[in-house]
Amino acid sequence: MKEQRCPWCGDDPIYVEYHDNVWGVPEYDELALFEKLCLDGQQAGLSWITILKKQASYREAYDQFDPHKIARYDEDKIESLLQNPGIIRNRLKVNSIIRNARSFLQLTSDGTSFSQFLWSFVGGQPVQNHWKVFEEVPVYTPEAEAMSRALKKAGFNFVGPTIVYAFMQATGMVNDHLVDCPRHAACQALAN
Repeated sequence: MKEQRCPWCGDDPIYVEYHDNVWGVPEYDELALFEKLCLDGQQAGLSWITILKKQASYREAYDQFDPHKIARYDEDKIESLLQNPGIIRNRLKVNSIIRNARSFLQLTSDGTSFSQFLWSFVGGQPVQNHWKVFEEVPVYTPEAEAMSRALKKAGFNFVGPTIVYAFMQATGMVNDHLVDCPRHAACQALAN
């Protein structure tokens, strides 16, 4: 069988770059995980490519996703974010990143590793799936539901099971590249 990319990425250069270099690569850095979780929440009701195209603007608007800075945002900062055309100007979504920053700081204030907390839902190791067709890939799993519940309990929002599963796929907690995609074997090798 001829190797080909997962069909969801199409041929948009931004999507292809994301598929080939980010999606499914195991990520353990706490701040990178925090950023990705926040961005996945921004996607709610939109296509991922919309957020991907705005990623640089999000980083600039949200102080490179530094939770210590974001947690201190006040009403003036919120109003300026709502005027920023480089991000999704939705009050609930703007407030969710601030809330998630505060929840991140609360969760880690006792020395808990955000990375270890998240990775614990897959036993600390990427789950290697072997899907042959895109229709087999689930929209969420029991692990995503468990992570979603734990994140909500910790105060995070925009972290429903579907958003959380997209986050798990993107950060390599699960390898959902189709088996005939060249990135399946590459991501599997990175997991070892």
